[in-house]
Amino acid sequence: MPIYMDRHIVPGIEAKHAAEAHREDLKIQDEYGCRCMTYWVDEERGYAFCLIDAPNIKAVHEMHNRAHGLIPHEIIQVNSHVIEAFMGRMEDPIGWNDPDDPTLKVFNDPAFRVILVAQITDQYLLQHRLGKEKAGDLISLHNDIIRNQIKQFEGSEVELGGSDFIVSFVSVSQAIQCAQAILTSLHIATEMLGFKIAIHAGIPVTKNNEIFGDVIQLARGLCSFDIENRTFITSVIRELSRSEHHTIFDTSKTRFTSSTEESFLELLFQVLNDFYSEANFGVPDFGSKMSMSKSKLYRTCTTVLDKSPNSILRDFRLNKSLDFLKSGLNISQSSFQSGFSSPSYFSKCFQERFELLPLQYQKQVTDS
Repeated sequence: MPIYMDRHIVPGIEAKHAAEAHREDLKIQDEYGCRCMTYWVDEERGYAFCLIDAPNIKAVHEMHNRAHGLIPHEIIQVNSHVIEAFMGRMEDPIGWNDPDDPTLKVFNDPAFRVILVAQITDQYLLQHRLGKEKAGDLISLHNDIIRNQIKQFEGSEVELGGSDFIVSFVSVSQAIQCAQAILTSLHIATEMLGFKIAIHAGIPVTKNNEIFGDVIQLARGLCSFDIENRTFITSVIRELSRSEHHTIFDTSKTRFTSSTEESFLELLFQVLNDFYSEANFGVPDFGSKMSMSKSKLYRTCTTVLDKSPNSILRDFRLNKSLDFLKSGLNISQSSFQSGFSSPSYFSKCFQERFELLPLQYQKQVTDS
């Protein structure tokens, strides 16, 4: 059966309240074909999250409604390996029984996680620029360094597909120290690799249908743009690092985003993901979806990303085209799938951006 994770918004919730609700779920779970695996409760933010093996979303709703009346605000389907990597467990932690009620297992384990995303230039573009052997050596060095530092600072690597690293941490300070250690170890290789790293944090279930989807989308988006900074720190990370009295990165090499910028970027990346493949989607449509005038969109994009809306849209489409070309689609198919109306214009833009033609890129993929 599929596994679901839900989110309950319950202002003022306490760990004992969540434990009692979980116990009520367990009493009737069999009647709905469900298996209530575990839960997380975040007293500070007023959230509870349940992990349930269930036949469908309807069964989850009905079971919760009958057990205690706390209907989930969102439910997403999740992968068991991904959940374990992000959250560190898929069942109740050992111990924690309430001394006044041995049948009640009470624990306060917030689902809030710090997410580190690290990206490098596409490996086939690196091979074209540096040669296959040198690119391979650099990528191997990069992978070894990151995995060693993840282990040292107690992070958990999450396999979501793609070439980037996504790492989950419970502690802000550990995530920051891990990033600093990676940057120090890579040293001058960061420039050759086009290395970027972003640290953000949040909860696993929102209106996004992917686990930690909002957090990962923003972090990946920041890393994907050609901004001089190698490191991106969001407002929530900066605030949490201050509360933990941790010295953050060298400000001359780090891009700090404000909450206002993040709200803009979250919407920007969502619009790009939703509409990039539509060839007739241009800057006027971009502004409409962002609820901004053309002039305001231009000013905001150039201020936050130092790029015009047109450049942002074109670069996003070109980055997407790499995946289509790697998947085996031909030049025409890749151009149309990534939102270009003309294969010739696509090839021109591709060469300007990546310094090789799409056909050369495909040959690089085939020969590797």
